[in-house]
Amino acid sequence: MYLVIEAASYPISLLLWSVSWGLFSVAGFEVLLLCLFVCRIVMALIAFNKFTRDLESAGALGVRVPLEGGHEGRYRRRARTAGYECAYMSARGLGDLSAYLLDIHGVRPPHLGKKNMDASATGDRYFVPPIVSYRLEALGPKSKGLLLWLIEGHILSSQEIKFLTALPELEPRVKVVLEVGGDRAFTWFPLKEAIAA
Repeated sequence: MYLVIEAASYPISLLLWSVSWGLFSVAGFEVLLLCLFVCRIVMALIAFNKFTRDLESAGALGVRVPLEGGHEGRYRRRARTAGYECAYMSARGLGDLSAYLLDIHGVRPPHLGKKNMDASATGDRYFVPPIVSYRLEALGPKSKGLLLWLIEGHILSSQEIKFLTALPELEPRVKVVLEVGGDRAFTWFPLKEAIAA
């Protein structure tokens, strides 16, 4: 048993070497790899299912992610397999969140020093459809709803975080995940706790 536990931490080349020298049988090696693989999948599924359960019960979650990145993609993928479509965007430059997410709103691109021929000196104004309402109309028939995943949430004010907390109550098919900072491991909590802190 000690050899099996030690062998589990060896690189694959050392495991193959130990099989070739007869320390393991080939069948034992295959069983060992299968057990390690199944245990890893089961543990990951338990963690990811807890994330989607907490997301559905709270409606809005605040998350802290490792700064090197990459971990949030696993959780977004798990939410997609649970039936949610994901809208992934940065919180920087959103402006008025309620207008940007729920109403038709005007946008003026940078004019780059050029003036219009009419009286407006700042350029044309374009009207953009609301992000959340537009995506909800385009959801598939089997979809549970829309997951709005916002990165760089540390720049939002407490009033904007309160709006994001209330958004799942305004539109029940919308769930919100807001990245509020970094941590050594991927952790999540109800977004209401971020307002209190």
